[in-house]
Amino acid sequence: MSSTDFDIITIGGGLGGASLAKVMAEHGAQVLVLESETKFKDRVRGEAMVSWGVNEAKELGIYSNLRDAGGWDVEFLEVSLEAGKPVRRQLRSTTNPSEPRFNFYHPDIQESLLQAASDAGAVIQRGARVRHLRLGDSHVVVATVAGVEKEFTARLVVGADGRYSRSRGWGGFQVSENPESTFCAGLLFQGMTAPDDTTHNFRTFEKSLNALLFPQRSGMVRAYLCYPMAWGEQLSADKDIRRFINWSVEAGTPKGYFEGAVPAGPLASFKSASTWVEHPYRDGVALIGDAAGATDPMWGQGLSLTLRDVRVLRDHLLGERDWAKSGHAYAEEHDRYFTVCNTVQAWHERLLVET
Repeated sequence: MSSTDFDIITIGGGLGGASLAKVMAEHGAQVLVLESETKFKDRVRGEAMVSWGVNEAKELGIYSNLRDAGGWDVEFLEVSLEAGKPVRRQLRSTTNPSEPRFNFYHPDIQESLLQAASDAGAVIQRGARVRHLRLGDSHVVVATVAGVEKEFTARLVVGADGRYSRSRGWGGFQVSENPESTFCAGLLFQGMTAPDDTTHNFRTFEKSLNALLFPQRSGMVRAYLCYPMAWGEQLSADKDIRRFINWSVEAGTPKGYFEGAVPAGPLASFKSASTWVEHPYRDGVALIGDAAGATDPMWGQGLSLTLRDVRVLRDHLLGERDWAKSGHAYAEEHDRYFTVCNTVQAWHERLLVET
């Protein structure tokens, strides 16, 4: 078993882990990224960033990396209620940071950001399976890399391993969760005629259905459908594609959008209730992104929250030599903005879904 020392180890090399590795390596930190996937695959997950998240990406200096990986600005949002005429909103002129939304294909931006982290000096280990943590004066991450068990030590371990984070358990964090009420299903389509410059939101109150379309360019569109868990149906696989389309049309999506459209990825659905930990720092372990707090994806704030976590943690680490103080300061700030976001989403859930 071999051992190597670092300033920071991130468990997970997705949007959060790779971004943090890049920005901290640029400031001279010795960073190791342990990423389990050797090749990123298409999965049902967020690929649309709201306007304040675009601002965070620019603050972190990764916006150009996202653009170079094929991401693009989405200038308009259209909302249609009860199959009525869509209300069109120009985002640059109606958002506080005066930014559009931003769409991308998730595997492409993951690869781009990991490469940017490597170019900045971070060490990237792909196919690394983290087994456990040992916390003490030096924090030890035990992982299997290329079939060999290795130990890595760091001043700070960052759990960036998503909604179903194992880092939370290893770090001794307790998870809270909102009541479950909604499933969110997602499916990538090819050949859909929805316009590339617009995010679409279709909602019917009578059936509590919410359908969303996030263009991926060249006729590729990620479609989402949020529907009540009370229906007892968790859509998945090819057998449920027709039902996914039918319910999306019932929500108000124009039927013509699906004519000629072909599924280009897996159909999967998941429970959308928010999960989080109080104070996502303890004993040398910080949690960021969905590992720290995953909001209901129906409202689309998750990617932006991840980048805010990275930016806030970066700022505190660079501003304080005592990283334990930095970690606690980050956690206090995270609790504040995550609680605001989660509270407002609960109001929307009560008004637009339950009522």
